[in-house]
Amino acid sequence: MEWKQRSAEELPSELIEKYQLSPITAKLFSLRGINTDEQLAFWFNATEEDLADPNLMHDMDKTVDRITEAVEQGEKITIYGDYDADGITATTIMMETLAILGADVHYFIPDRFRDGYGPNLEAYQKIVADGTQLIITVDNGVTGVKEVAYAQEHGVDTIITDHHTFQEEVPDAYAIVHCNYPGQEYPFDDYCGAGVAYTICRELMQEPMSDLLDLTMIGTIGDMVKVSGEGHIIVKRGLAALNQTQRPGLRALIKNAGLKLGSIDETDVGFNIAPRLNAVGRLANASLAVELLLSDDEEQARQLADQVEELNDRRKELTTAVYQSCIEQIKINGWQTKNTLVIYDPEFHEGVLGLVANKVVEKFHKPTIVLTKNEAGIVKGSGRSISGFNLFDALSPLKEELLTQFGGHDFACGLSTTADKVDALRDAFEASFKGAPNLAVNQYDFELPLAKLTTDTVAEINIAGPFGTDNVKPTFSITHARINNFDFMGKDKTHIRFQAVKDGGKLDVVGFNKEYITRNLLPFVDQIFIQLGLNTYRKQTKLQGIIDGIIFKAPQLAVSAPVVDLRQEKYVMGFADRYLLFDAKNQPVAANSLGINPDKITLVSDYHGDGEVAALIDVPHNQAELNLALNSDYQQLYLRFLLDQLPVESIPAKDNFARVLKYVYAHPDLSPADYRQVAPFLGLDYNSLLFILRVFFELNFVQLQDNQIVGVPNPTKKPLSASKYFTAVTSQITFASELRQMPTNKLLMYVNQQLKKH
Repeated sequence: MEWKQRSAEELPSELIEKYQLSPITAKLFSLRGINTDEQLAFWFNATEEDLADPNLMHDMDKTVDRITEAVEQGEKITIYGDYDADGITATTIMMETLAILGADVHYFIPDRFRDGYGPNLEAYQKIVADGTQLIITVDNGVTGVKEVAYAQEHGVDTIITDHHTFQEEVPDAYAIVHCNYPGQEYPFDDYCGAGVAYTICRELMQEPMSDLLDLTMIGTIGDMVKVSGEGHIIVKRGLAALNQTQRPGLRALIKNAGLKLGSIDETDVGFNIAPRLNAVGRLANASLAVELLLSDDEEQARQLADQVEELNDRRKELTTAVYQSCIEQIKINGWQTKNTLVIYDPEFHEGVLGLVANKVVEKFHKPTIVLTKNEAGIVKGSGRSISGFNLFDALSPLKEELLTQFGGHDFACGLSTTADKVDALRDAFEASFKGAPNLAVNQYDFELPLAKLTTDTVAEINIAGPFGTDNVKPTFSITHARINNFDFMGKDKTHIRFQAVKDGGKLDVVGFNKEYITRNLLPFVDQIFIQLGLNTYRKQTKLQGIIDGIIFKAPQLAVSAPVVDLRQEKYVMGFADRYLLFDAKNQPVAANSLGINPDKITLVSDYHGDGEVAALIDVPHNQAELNLALNSDYQQLYLRFLLDQLPVESIPAKDNFARVLKYVYAHPDLSPADYRQVAPFLGLDYNSLLFILRVFFELNFVQLQDNQIVGVPNPTKKPLSASKYFTAVTSQITFASELRQMPTNKLLMYVNQQLKKH
């Protein structure tokens, strides 16, 4: 990961004076391109009264006329929503408004497991059969070609209100209201489903409908659409409405989330409120969440909110359980060195697959698909990706042959397949990985002056908010700080905390899931990137920085050590000029999993540098390879030996060989792929089992017949050491183990002696 500082011209002094901006606030506005009197006036003063004319959206007049007609004629109206936070709030917005108008209005939320995402023909058939005369979709609909056609054929009009990408074929609906309809004049193009529904309601009621802003804001943050332009009004005014909301459902939800009315910000909504609404649709039918938001009875709202809380707790438990199972699969199958991951278990809960895939990507930095099988026998899953790897482009060519359903974009997707094609999908997905991904580039705002910080600094920063998509929360740099009071915290000691001291100022800093930052690495910390916030503990409020990233650099010592032993550290610090590898197979792993700039990776056999800071990243196969790497002139050399291409971590015990051979003779009808499931039964990981089978093949104990592994009748008895593969791997493992475990003084003595020879 690389970091780049934002740059922009300073705000004119007259604007700073007019709007009474502090230096930090003024700089943040300039870096976000908010640098004119008109833009600043909008930022500070715009309200829902300043939103554009709803009639500028396509088919708005037809939509309002048709809804008005349905209300006047007493027609049955059904709102067809969606099961995420955006669809839930959009449904609530439309239900509440049409109820005010006296409509005979009902709603339908698809069941994630039974109906799937978006328009569903069976659902439309039931809605039509139930007497509905007008269907209004919210947060979905643009893909419902056959569903809309069915409704129209049966005399039921459909109004589509959506914000998702149009497909090649567009439904022949009565009307389509879309924030990004081609050619329309509405000035804002990135509303969520709730935002589009709110716009329609503004026109229906001929007023700003301020009471709907809390719901619209939750949908906006939950769906991660823009918070600039009209999105700024929605989120800013929506937060103000939420902090004084009288909705019993929201008040109960807020109480259960441990939040306090009057101090809720966009982060609270994104991490506490929206996930609770999403949890309902992940584990149950999201109609429960709509019922909660529509409730006007405090006792009923409390009971419903408690049900939501239970589902959210269950969602957390399931996410953890499925994630741990994924980690175990990766370990058992030896997938740590793969560039991509496809993880399948028919017992996984479908509702948390996307969350788990995201957690796996965060840990392993590999494009990941997590799959399960539903009650109908369909294998369904979610995928998440990394910077530089387009998930949609990688999977699109596989649609016809391997996938029954597929949709998504660069970083996320949903898909369906069949159980017999999972292995083929895994192989094809791995083959789609071409080279190392592009190195992610993050931006930060400016160097933070520690000596001038107060608790008021956070308020100065928040003036440039609310923050979210396309107006990211500011990230600041702290360079060359002294680190004091370093410690680990949390139940599993996976988080760190310390005090950054510089220029007479100091700041408490915490880093979540940064257990790889050990005390040994502290001298190498050169630049810390943080986001500022407030931490209240025992009624005392202090400034706190939360780590967003770290840049490392070689310590400035009076006499720098020519060779540095960092074998015990698992984290790669990106300040070396060159990262040397002994095995070409480790190149994508180094770039993908370790985040090393591919341009800085070179094979030892190809290296001809001179006077560079270098790091040996993987383990040489033998001493001759190590000596070759030490046949160069380095400014400084770091010993890491993190990666290897060993077939197994250790040679399996002899009784494992005997058990596997006995199993092969007893089960002559299994293919090599079948042994992936056999490995855990035999108490082995898949790589160890493959190693044993390969040794048996060489010794002619087993053979392959019609893609089935069978035992050779009456094989000649031979010791395992008769296998050249067995002895070669044993030798390689022994050398790698000695190199990794050798005392530092002994290793440095050997390396320095070899370097002096050249």
